[in-house]
Amino acid sequence: MYRANVLCCAGTGCSASNSAGIAEEFERVLKNYGLEDEVKVVRTGCFGLCQKGPIVAVYPDKVFYSHVTVEDVEKIVSEHLYKGRVVKELELSDVDLETGEKILDIDKIKFYEKQQRIALRNCGKINPEDITEYIAIDGYEALGKALTTMTPQEVIDEMKASGLRGRGGAGFPTGTKWQFQKNEPGDEKYVICNADEGDPGAFMDRSILEGDPHAVLEGMAIMAYAVGAHLGYIYVRAEYPIAVSRLRIAIDQAHEYGLLGKDIFGTGFDFDIEIRLGAGAFVCGEETALIASIEGKRGMPRPKPPFPAAHGVWGKPTSINNVETLANVPQIINKGAAWYSSIGTETSKGTKVFALGGKIRNTGLVEIPMGTTLREIIYEIGGGCPNDKNFKAVQTGGPSGGCLTEKELDTPIDYDTLIKAGSMMGSGGMIVLDEDNCMVDVAKFYMEFICEESCGKCTPCRVGTKRLLEMLTEITEGRGTLELLDEMEQLCYEIKDTALCGLGQTAPNPVLSTLNMFRDEYIAHVVDKKCPAHVCKALLTYSIDPDKCKKCSKCARNCPAGAITGVAGKEPFVIDPSKCIKCGACLTNCAFGAVERK
Repeated sequence: MYRANVLCCAGTGCSASNSAGIAEEFERVLKNYGLEDEVKVVRTGCFGLCQKGPIVAVYPDKVFYSHVTVEDVEKIVSEHLYKGRVVKELELSDVDLETGEKILDIDKIKFYEKQQRIALRNCGKINPEDITEYIAIDGYEALGKALTTMTPQEVIDEMKASGLRGRGGAGFPTGTKWQFQKNEPGDEKYVICNADEGDPGAFMDRSILEGDPHAVLEGMAIMAYAVGAHLGYIYVRAEYPIAVSRLRIAIDQAHEYGLLGKDIFGTGFDFDIEIRLGAGAFVCGEETALIASIEGKRGMPRPKPPFPAAHGVWGKPTSINNVETLANVPQIINKGAAWYSSIGTETSKGTKVFALGGKIRNTGLVEIPMGTTLREIIYEIGGGCPNDKNFKAVQTGGPSGGCLTEKELDTPIDYDTLIKAGSMMGSGGMIVLDEDNCMVDVAKFYMEFICEESCGKCTPCRVGTKRLLEMLTEITEGRGTLELLDEMEQLCYEIKDTALCGLGQTAPNPVLSTLNMFRDEYIAHVVDKKCPAHVCKALLTYSIDPDKCKKCSKCARNCPAGAITGVAGKEPFVIDPSKCIKCGACLTNCAFGAVERK
């Protein structure tokens, strides 16, 4: 029995900052102090507050240390774990805006205070590679309850009553989807976990797989029992090596404990899971393209109907749910539909996980009850924009979503209100933009991504998105016209009406959203030939104010193109626009504000 546990984040983000080395150093130093039998080092999943990583938590003291380095380990062990004194300079804390006092209670820190963790409940708390830790906190209890006390129809009815909707983007009612498959005739049926998380800036599903893989396996087994399937596939991108490794370990452990395989819990129910690695194609997040990829074919969508519930993988009835959806299932079975449906809004029950990124102080992973406002997430949880910059927009829903402005900040987050506001929930990416972001450039970024990821099967997506990108490029390079804006908007609606799959149909959304919310920026680009945010290089000009120039020559010495001339100490320096590559080095290096960018 250990008197303390040192939890080291071993998610991808902290791993990239050498959290593995930190954990190894803890083990080495604890041994030097003779504490190896008193203090256990646990490699956990993501704590969520990625901005403060690497994070180390000490339990039961409930002390979190942020930005920990290998060099800090000796002090934490000697002071905290050996002498019982918290290392204050490393402790994660917040400030009470009313009293100005430090907040040390982790549950009262603003980043966590408004969160409610269901899908993420075990991330950062258990060793994801040890099934006994999952079992110790009610793991696989829901599967046992479902198999031994509930009929398949009762499981589906519980899911329907809970109001759980698919967290992969479409928001289709989970219980209804399962019911469709159950009603299909035949004994050969399949279930699939969609872990092909492809939105730029999204890492929700990856973090769940890395921090709590058994919750997903348990959710899949319950789904399989409900619909009558005996084999499931987890389709996960190969770009998630830590997640894949922990899934494989979890599957092996579940087999060892009799929680996968033959005659689970002695009920006669057989179920197994196989992993299928995806090559990172965005389009394979679409159900029918994903199925084609599992079958060894090129990942391309097909027309629907028939829907996967009737004609899925290998032509058999198939249910597909994403990682976050499945992670909710065991908790719903354990605590009941009434408990889950009491959280959230009338039409969107439960919680939602978001990957909060962009121009925000507290980047990371958050799970909030549906109905929480955008303002609460961005300012109370996220801490607002850094460097006192003004908030400009928040992009939700990834490439299929849209941008919302300050006017929509008090919008409660749920499936329906976000769509009404001009965006969508999507899988949970949330990118914050500030005054330095050009909205035309943002639309261009997403269109570049969509063009790159289009499977090319249908002409509207293959050709239409390429043409949209060409139009946006013309605008950002100063060749746009008002007529081009009208033509671009018309093309967006034509693509939406004629593309084959949901990804193609929503591809124009970033363009339409920015056109609607920030038309003035488009006008500035095509009429004034200026980029108000000073992002589009082709529209920028650099000059030096002779009255402010101190003739120090630092700008000329740092210009990589030799575009700045002058005589140090004798005459002001001048920029030759024909040579200037608009890199901004002169602006960065001038300490006197003499360089102007327009």
